Order: sequence, then structure tokens, then C-alpha cells
Amino acid sequence: MAANPESSYRSPVQTESGAFFKVAEADIICSLLRANGIRCGERAADVATYGGGGFGGWREILVSEDQLERARELVATDGRPTA
Repeated sequence: MAANPESSYRSPVQTESGAFFKVAEADIICSLLRANGIRCGERAADVATYGGGGFGGWREILVSEDQLERARELVATDGRPTA
């Protein structure tokens, strides 16, 4: 059986508002990261939060350690280039 390439993603992408995202947010953020050459994966977050995460619950976005800082920068700037 082939190894899962996403199993190498160990570092969670965190923003000022936290590290857990609704499913739609996680999909958009992963699309942003992938469009900028950052490989990522997502997994169900094991958290219980008032209001839930909507359909599918909360997700955690993971990237490799060497791409973590760039991923955080992109998420913090909504993907817009910084000056």
C-alpha cells in the first residue's frame, strides 16, 4: 500500500483567530495555499465549540514544517501580495 503523501503534513496553519476553520473556509484556504505552491492537507479537528463548525464540523489545515511560515503569511494577508 502506498504511503499517504498528506501524512507528512504536521504543522497546523494558525491565524490570529485560531487554528480551526469551517469546512468551506478550509477548502478556500487550501486552494489559496496550493495556488501559491504550498502543499497542504486538512483533517477533522477534535474540538467541541459552541455553534459548531457547520456541516462537516471544524477542520485543521496542515502543511510541512518548511512551508509553514509562508502559509501563515498567505493566510494572514488573504493571499494578496505584500509590499
